Amino acid sequence: MFELIRKSFLAGLGVVVLTKEKVQEFTRMLVEEGRLSTEEADKLADDLVKSGQRQWDEINAKTQETVKKLVNAVDFVRRKEFQDLTARVEALEQRLGMTADTKEADEPKAEGS
Repeated sequence: MFELIRKSFLAGLGVVVLTKEKVQEFTRMLVEEGRLSTEEADKLADDLVKSGQRQWDEINAKTQETVKKLVNAVDFVRRKEFQDLTARVEALEQRLGMTADTKEADEPKAEGS
């Protein structure tokens, strides 16, 4: 799932870069046709790129929020939580003097064994 999200993010980033290049190409064309001055074209390109970046940032923030909600709804255990619990269990086992041999001896045996 995270690979899909990563690929989507990178694809979106490519669209932003492509859009910037297209905006610059478009404004250069307007200058060549005499519809805009160089200064006006630069300002237009800058405004359009900034607007696109703001929109991208908003989409990115909403996507991150949605992923967080999804992860919480599915009730995944986060790596840090798992590592913390593993460390606590290991500390308790050490306090109890448990080793790998004693853990195996304490496990209930299946019937017929």
